Amino acid sequence: MTKRFKRIHIIVLDSVGIGEATDAANYNDEGCDTLGHTAEAMNGLNVPNLTKLGLSNIRPERPIQGVPIQEQPLAYYTKMHEVSAGKDSMDGHWEMMGLPVRTPLHTFPNGFPDELIQKIESFSGRKVLWNKPASGTEIIQKLGERQLKTGELIVYTSGDSVLQIAAHEHVIPLEELYKICEYARKLTIDEPYHLGRVIARPYVGNSADTFERTANRRDLTLVPPEKTALNFLDDAGLDTLAVGKINDIFSGKGIKEGWHTVSNEDGMERFIALLDRDFHGLSFTNLVDFDAKYGHRREPVLFGKALEAFDRQLGEALPKLKKDDLLMITADHGNDPGFRGTDHTREFVPLLVYSPSFSSVEALPVRQTFADLGATVADNFAVEMPKTGESFLSFLN
Repeated sequence: MTKRFKRIHIIVLDSVGIGEATDAANYNDEGCDTLGHTAEAMNGLNVPNLTKLGLSNIRPERPIQGVPIQEQPLAYYTKMHEVSAGKDSMDGHWEMMGLPVRTPLHTFPNGFPDELIQKIESFSGRKVLWNKPASGTEIIQKLGERQLKTGELIVYTSGDSVLQIAAHEHVIPLEELYKICEYARKLTIDEPYHLGRVIARPYVGNSADTFERTANRRDLTLVPPEKTALNFLDDAGLDTLAVGKINDIFSGKGIKEGWHTVSNEDGMERFIALLDRDFHGLSFTNLVDFDAKYGHRREPVLFGKALEAFDRQLGEALPKLKKDDLLMITADHGNDPGFRGTDHTREFVPLLVYSPSFSSVEALPVRQTFADLGATVADNFAVEMPKTGESFLSFLN
């Protein structure tokens, strides 16, 4: 008999890939391995809870250093392959909820066209600086002191479909920055730009040596063009609770309640608090520090320490799960901190599926799309199924 869970919890370890995907060559990402390279840089990861769940069981041919294979793991384990055309957070999360992004979004490796920049300048009354790809931390070190004097906008992009505007909070107030970004978002929804995200990137500090980005980042994504599993749950009156940037990624669509977070630790504290709440439906948590703070900056040791910190908080969460809870831990793409460049990497993502009610566990078949996650959630709650994805609920005993 198919098991029905009262609460399903998804935790997305943003950018924690588990080795190159079968189409990695299409993205010039051959050899990427976020978890593998991070563990090597750490001389082995100390993640006892992920270990017990079966993290290395996902790839027994190449176990993650410091993470022994378990003879009796606590979770079902497998990996998932992305079918979306890109490797951005929006693509990954939308696909998880049954809406793969089949048409590639546009990228601007040579900067944005003059016409778009001129419109932003005219609307804001501020000149634009840079307008090229850049690392977010490096560009504020390079241009932040100039911005303090001139009040110009630092506009930059990356390998993703994104327009980012960095601004010092004491020079360009948050409300003003958000309005400028909302205007840029309206300009770039449709062709000829068709961008995935516009991101406000506020920072503080007095000099290049002291500048740091704040938690007041705001992601303005596209609105999902069709309903996702979140909508189907919401339409059925079930709870859909979003922690971290989930609310931004889905533009609030299908989400009953959402909470912004300032760090991985804050996100996990919010998740742990939700476990004490009596709700019926889905909690969906994104932990972005792996990606934003360590992946793009190519900091494998700090990335590894963040994984170990997450694992400690996971140890607090696991005993709070009840027999009618289902926890799924996964990622939305890779961002190998030991790899070349600064962009996301095309990788398989891990999937660990745990409930205290399981009598026995085993490997799940490799999932050919992240959408199997949303299909499983919809199947469990007996709501409308997304068009894409195959439920694995019947595999869970």
